[in-house]
Amino acid sequence: MMKNALYGGINAAVLTPMHADLSPDTARMAAHCKWLLANGCNGLGLLGTTGEATSFSVAERRGIMEAMVAAGVPAARMMPGAGCAALTDSVELVKAAAGLGCPGVLVLPPFYYKGVSDDGLFAWFSEVIQRTGGTTKVYLYHFPQQSALPFSHDLIGRLLKAYPGTIKGVKDSSGSLENMLAMCRLFAKEGFEVYSGADDLLTKVLAEGGAGCITAAANVNSAVGRLVYANFGNPEGERAQEKLSATRHAITTAPLIGGLKALMARHTGDKTWLNIRPPHTPISEAQASKLFEAFDATGVSLAAA
Repeated sequence: MMKNALYGGINAAVLTPMHADLSPDTARMAAHCKWLLANGCNGLGLLGTTGEATSFSVAERRGIMEAMVAAGVPAARMMPGAGCAALTDSVELVKAAAGLGCPGVLVLPPFYYKGVSDDGLFAWFSEVIQRTGGTTKVYLYHFPQQSALPFSHDLIGRLLKAYPGTIKGVKDSSGSLENMLAMCRLFAKEGFEVYSGADDLLTKVLAEGGAGCITAAANVNSAVGRLVYANFGNPEGERAQEKLSATRHAITTAPLIGGLKALMARHTGDKTWLNIRPPHTPISEAQASKLFEAFDATGVSLAAA
């Protein structure tokens, strides 16, 4: 387990609640962020895939970040997503996050153009870092199933050499344990923080020097994740990992974002949680029934909101 990682531990890829007109419901979101921090989360991955970030404009994303800080969500615990197809949009979001006091940002590669070379990605990240002053830590968002642009180990090594202290880590949502462990072995000694995007791989990544996880499921299982992290290497931690993995598997019985919003709607009794921006759609009653049955079978119950 990496010690003193900036976001070490359990980080939620935070859901974005919405009003009926599908505008961001920042009051509910701030309350949810505070609840997550009170129930096992070390940090908050705002405006990532689970937060439907690419369905929001740059202005909306800035507004969400600003509203969280204004509502008392600690900027020091936030890792906002700043990945955009347009270079200047990412620069604007990185600067906004830095100005609010966020220590780091999570950045997708520019995902519209496919088949981009490592040279092209290196040039793009170099521009982002140089245009933003290189003071805010950059975490690479490795999610090739969505972006179709993986971060090769060679590219990570080049970025670390060129921008030491700025390129700080990675969220690996590929599901490949082999890739996560390889990054730990290659780069952890340089302080590069590896975060699993899959709850069921948390202990294995920690064992190789990883920093923790950033996961969608942490919206509802962060209290269990906290037990895994706090008891890493002992039997209690191993038992907690089994339960954490079970919750992950239950949640994947339904479409991820719609399913998590359905769980939050059930937990809070607030159907506003079901609002979701197209192209995503709410899950069906049959899907919800299957999800609730699978989740309840894990024995995990959520603390009062």
